[in-house]
Amino acid sequence: MTSAMLTDLLKSLGLLGLFLIIGTLIRAKIRIFQKTFIPASVIGGFLLLILGPQVINILPVPDDWFKYYSMIPGILIVPVVASVPLGLRFGKTGGSTDAGFMKNVVPLMFIGLGVSMMQFGIGYLAHILFQGSFDFYDQFGIELPIGFVGGHGTAGTLGNTLKEMNLPYWETSQGVATTTATFGIVGGIIIGIILINWAARHGQTAMLDKPADIPEAFKVGFHKNMKEQGSLGRETTMSSSIDTLAFHTALIFIACGAAYLCVKGAKTASIPVLKSISVWAYGMICMFILWGILCKLKMDYLVDGAVKSHISGAFTEFAVIGAVASLPIKAVAAYLIPIITMVFIGYLVTAAWLVLLSRHLLKGYWFEQMIGTLGMATGVFITGVLLLRICDPDLKSPALASYSLSYTVTSVIYFALLNMFIIMPTTHSVMMASLTGFGIALACLIGAVISSRIAFGRIMPPPVK
Repeated sequence: MTSAMLTDLLKSLGLLGLFLIIGTLIRAKIRIFQKTFIPASVIGGFLLLILGPQVINILPVPDDWFKYYSMIPGILIVPVVASVPLGLRFGKTGGSTDAGFMKNVVPLMFIGLGVSMMQFGIGYLAHILFQGSFDFYDQFGIELPIGFVGGHGTAGTLGNTLKEMNLPYWETSQGVATTTATFGIVGGIIIGIILINWAARHGQTAMLDKPADIPEAFKVGFHKNMKEQGSLGRETTMSSSIDTLAFHTALIFIACGAAYLCVKGAKTASIPVLKSISVWAYGMICMFILWGILCKLKMDYLVDGAVKSHISGAFTEFAVIGAVASLPIKAVAAYLIPIITMVFIGYLVTAAWLVLLSRHLLKGYWFEQMIGTLGMATGVFITGVLLLRICDPDLKSPALASYSLSYTVTSVIYFALLNMFIIMPTTHSVMMASLTGFGIALACLIGAVISSRIAFGRIMPPPVK
């Protein structure tokens, strides 16, 4: 790569940054975006898409920039996924005062993991049902769980893996995943608010009798009062030596670099299975090892989970806006009917699975824990926190702690299995991929029932008033 190419890349990132800020301002001013909680990166990305060469073509920028944008998600998702294990502390309870809340974590983990596996089954089942009417590529259908549980950022993981497999439709699949992610986050919020209203009217919420107003800061996207603004995290290093953000970023980049070396080594040695593993999966493995070394050396105090999350969040924002801005509209539009169908079925099954199982298998604050997991299963972690804040405004229940712990375990397992689901339709069949999703979901259901019985014995669901 020449100096001119790097300069051109930096200029293109400048345009992404501009539209990210424009998206932030639009979100803060237009109520429809506030009510649906569409992220600024999605708003800015769609605006850039509309103004770009695919739609009205009024931006005087090179077409190559949009080629960069289509590749950015696949590159940035490597440090995003690699950062997941950094700072994990499963033994911490988050300061909950409810001694029994931990008993709900394992059943909730099985419930959340089960619904994500169910989405894999549904997505590939939609592929099978519509394959006579549409010219599908092998992986069509995986975009449902990628978009719902994974979110916009994980669309880059899919594109990256398919590109590594030298499959020409990687950009189309990435675009479909971006589309399902948009459906997921908007539909999840709407379904969540409907369920909160139902629960409040029928006495299923533990903390309130009617849904609380959503804080204004959540709607507009920022606190206007500086005293109410939160902190990015602990300053674990002194800037006289190294900036804290730079230190955390360096750890993430080390894992990424090691991951690329692992991929190169496995392919050079032509090691079966290992040569087929994606770089982002190796990134997670390398980070587990790096984080384990830091803990063994008792240097874990240098890592702050909040700082790490903000760094990966920054990468995600640019991955999302890049994916949306480069969305191949014509290719995605060709699959609009099966996309809408599998998204609608995904809504129904996800909501039904979570409500029925949480109500019967969790004890204490079942609805609050369920609504957080619903946000995760249709959007991202913060979507679950948002819905939880509506029915537990002051976060007095232990639901946030149990939801956070179960989410952490679920996300690790989800990414560990993701590569298998991506390559299975090519190496085996779409039917096998669908059955595997349903099979693991069934195993999770059994795990949820058994863990609930061990923790609580036989429990009865709370009566509906």
